[in-house]
Amino acid sequence: MTVRVMLVSPAMNAALREARFEGDAPLDRSGRERARAAAGLVPETGLALSGPSERCRETAAALGLPARTEPALSGWDMARWAGRGLDEVAAAEPAAVAAWLGDPSAAPHGGESLHALIGRIGEWLDALDGPNGTVLAVAEAAVIRAAVVHGLGLSAQAFWRLDVAPLTLTELSGRSGRWNVALGRPPAGPPAGGTW
Repeated sequence: MTVRVMLVSPAMNAALREARFEGDAPLDRSGRERARAAAGLVPETGLALSGPSERCRETAAALGLPARTEPALSGWDMARWAGRGLDEVAAAEPAAVAAWLGDPSAAPHGGESLHALIGRIGEWLDALDGPNGTVLAVAEAAVIRAAVVHGLGLSAQAFWRLDVAPLTLTELSGRSGRWNVALGRPPAGPPAGGTW
């Protein structure tokens, strides 16, 4: 059966603005306002899910989604780097950051490697079977990037070349082994008066 998977990236928060490894931070005021403004633009679906992070759950609520928390959509596990800034980690552990960026199997932070993230999200994606063949999920940008890499059968290094802006929709349609992707568009166009 063909499945339509719509992945919405969560709204902005301080960790994203400051280029910190995610951790579990709430939305900031601007992020909440933008998510509320987009509430009427999210496509209707039979199944609404949310990653377990506070940022994902708050975005789903602000969008008016009756989303069920899905543990499989957890963000990338950065272990001891969680909550720290990329610049801070790069200054303290330059060799570890180089290994992390250059080797998809490396996990110098003690968490999940890029290969492990892509594999975990790929298993979730390939097992989907939503009502009416449609699933909408609010998920961290790294999860969405991993889904695209898996869905298109790309090299893990392509992960680093994909950008997912806050409050954008990435759509995958198909089934295990055969996915098509529509990347990073607003859920149904920007709200009146401009951009998100």
